[in-house]
Amino acid sequence: MLVTAYLAIVVLLALCVGLELTARRITPPEEKSSAVANPAFRRFQTIFLRAYLLALWADWLQGPYLYKLYRHYSFLESQIAILYVCGLASCVLFAPFSGWLPQVLGRRQTCLLFCLSYSACCLTKLSRDYFVLIIGRILGGLSTSLLATTFESWYVHRHVEVHDFPKEWIPSTFTTAATWNHGLAVGAGLTANLLAEWLHLGPVAPFLLAVPCLIACGWIVLTDWGKEEATGNQECDKPLLFGNTTAGVRTSVKSRFSKSCHDGLRCLLSDRRVLLLGGVQALFESVLYIFVFLWTPVLDPHRPPLGIVFSCLMAASMLGSLLYRLATSTRYHLQPGHVLCLAVLMAFFSFFMLIFSTAPGQPRPHESFLAFLLLELACGLYFPAVSFLQGRVIPEEKRAGVLAWFRLPLHLLACLGLLALHGEVSGTGGGEGGSGTRHMFGGCAVMMLAALMAVVSLFTFGRNDADLKLEGTREGDMF
Repeated sequence: MLVTAYLAIVVLLALCVGLELTARRITPPEEKSSAVANPAFRRFQTIFLRAYLLALWADWLQGPYLYKLYRHYSFLESQIAILYVCGLASCVLFAPFSGWLPQVLGRRQTCLLFCLSYSACCLTKLSRDYFVLIIGRILGGLSTSLLATTFESWYVHRHVEVHDFPKEWIPSTFTTAATWNHGLAVGAGLTANLLAEWLHLGPVAPFLLAVPCLIACGWIVLTDWGKEEATGNQECDKPLLFGNTTAGVRTSVKSRFSKSCHDGLRCLLSDRRVLLLGGVQALFESVLYIFVFLWTPVLDPHRPPLGIVFSCLMAASMLGSLLYRLATSTRYHLQPGHVLCLAVLMAFFSFFMLIFSTAPGQPRPHESFLAFLLLELACGLYFPAVSFLQGRVIPEEKRAGVLAWFRLPLHLLACLGLLALHGEVSGTGGGEGGSGTRHMFGGCAVMMLAALMAVVSLFTFGRNDADLKLEGTREGDMF
């Protein structure tokens, strides 16, 4: 496994570089953003990305060795499953508040809260006390919810309401962030492996490195973002809690939150396309949470370098994103619906492989590793495809509420899956790599099959729906 992991990372990175150069070569000049030439926009974009990328880097550093750390502290697989469930449950609990807090505290102050809560989450990893680790997972759920919404909210607000830049320039920033995000994920795995294994600092070392990164992120938010806000309209992002003392403030925020949830649910139930897309997202992404828990116990008994394996998985995801970019380019013009169907089919096949490669007493780690890479490749294809379709079928003013409803079954399915694994391991006395893991992969394959049926239903129902296609596509050219 050691040689396989190092060989895989070299091959995957070479493929990513080759595809990136190919994608840049075939991109027409008219598709390149005019925002690049605007110095004021570039300065604003740089201020945002410095903080946001540090936050993403700190988040990725915690990926490779989380399960390994809990095993290092001698917890059983069933106990670790409960820790993961606590993290997912806190995501469900705090997801609605992640959209409410910026309105009460202010966007910049909520970003500072993220830095504080995530730093505390990392520091709890120094403790071997189970209760302290549960607190850490709860803080991690809060931090993940804030990271997913608050930084983007600050940027979009300043971009549109303060600087009055064209809305068409917003994707330029998040495309740049997505490109860097993949590279940061690969680099985080390599760095974590360097600290934990090459320097023999143990699995807690990457978590400790994340703390100064979060402090640096908070410092940029406090200073550079503070100066940025001082140059604009200072009333635009004033915290409602402190900037307005009228008795109706909290009622106003609460009513807006209730209206967002109500409008989102009504949109979800009234539009069959939205309902089917939500079903695909809930099934696919809940399975990914289960995969995040299971990949380490499947491979770790064979002593691979976990940080390098993590980098391989992230490089495979990057490869999938680049393939999506090429497939949907003006040269090949493959529809996002086709790509989504392919991604779900690949994910189903990867879990089908895992059912056989994790048979008790006959593990085949190389086949499992290949299946995990295939799953991450599918993720790289899935996320841009589903993001495109969400942008087309969900009205912008209702998107936050609809996505909040999407996340609810997503996290609940993942929690139920992990609880089922906990019950099976506890009830049978099974250990790592036992029948419980294999049964879980079987359940994931069934969920992927259901997601595939939902994708086919979506595009059969919307065969001639122009919203589900790229511009310039002939009618009926979907399936």
